[in-house]
Amino acid sequence: MAVLLAGGAGFIGTHTAVEFLNAGYDVVIADNLYNSKSAAVRRVEEITGRSVAFYEIDVCDKDALRKLFSEQSIEAVVHFAGMKAVGESVAKPLQYYSNNLGTTIALLTVMKEFGCRCIVFSSSATVYGKSNPVPLFETMPRGECTNPYGWTKWMNEQIIMDACTADPELSGVLLRYFNPIGAHESGRIGEDPQGIPNNIFPFITQVAVGRRPQLTIFGDDYDTPDGTGIRDYIHVVDLAKGHVAAVPYAKKHPGAKVINIGTGKGTSVFEMVNTFERVNGVKIPYVIGERRPGDLPESYANADEAEKLLGWHAEKTLEDMCRDGYRWQTLNPMGYGG
Repeated sequence: MAVLLAGGAGFIGTHTAVEFLNAGYDVVIADNLYNSKSAAVRRVEEITGRSVAFYEIDVCDKDALRKLFSEQSIEAVVHFAGMKAVGESVAKPLQYYSNNLGTTIALLTVMKEFGCRCIVFSSSATVYGKSNPVPLFETMPRGECTNPYGWTKWMNEQIIMDACTADPELSGVLLRYFNPIGAHESGRIGEDPQGIPNNIFPFITQVAVGRRPQLTIFGDDYDTPDGTGIRDYIHVVDLAKGHVAAVPYAKKHPGAKVINIGTGKGTSVFEMVNTFERVNGVKIPYVIGERRPGDLPESYANADEAEKLLGWHAEKTLEDMCRDGYRWQTLNPMGYGG
């Protein structure tokens, strides 16, 4: 029996593949390589010494999924498949809604046909919107998303919840990520954004290796201790282990369940930059830019449910995140392309 990682060739998917393989699972990856590289899958095999069944397919394609399910014995699906750039989603909303909702509908349809009743969905803290106070609890209202990408996460959660209501045997665990950063300690896999990074951490690592001249910090006048935005940064390996913990839980608990995956601690942009400089012995030149529309002063999780239900909690520190992320970038200054 295998776990299917839909969209599993990307940053979070490859790290999750490593952890599933290390836990003894067989892994199948389906990815159209729109925002990922097949080299990352080969490196997963190199790290673990185990093979991965890789299907270069569009997860929206039900017939391609049917062929995969007919050739592999899939016991659970972990769903990462989707476009993920916030700015691009504003420019291309129809493409985002079509793709990101289409992958979920295709997966649930084919899973039902083949008797697979377990899905773990890659959701996001963006579904909490902008009105909830911190820390963010799973029971807080959803909505007020500020871009089409966020709305696709919100809608996909609803689709899975509704599917679980209609099928009492279906189990869906909705993992709401906060801010995954870092890289595998080997330095062989890590975040390789195409074009200009959407998140601060790959920007920092690219500045650190000279790929970009400086970092832009969007706003230093927030109502926070040092004026910069505060986020819940989580090591991608910790996040990956959360998925491994979610599958056995899902198999025992039909229905939909929302679980935050974060550290429960907020870190400011200045704290991040200062920690990165300290642990890696490098200087990160920066300039202060204007606030970005929709950015919140603070966002961090209450992660008690993950500990209670999954027996999971974040183990790695901010120093680990900075050290591992820098190692990845120094060994792969141009990502998987060089």
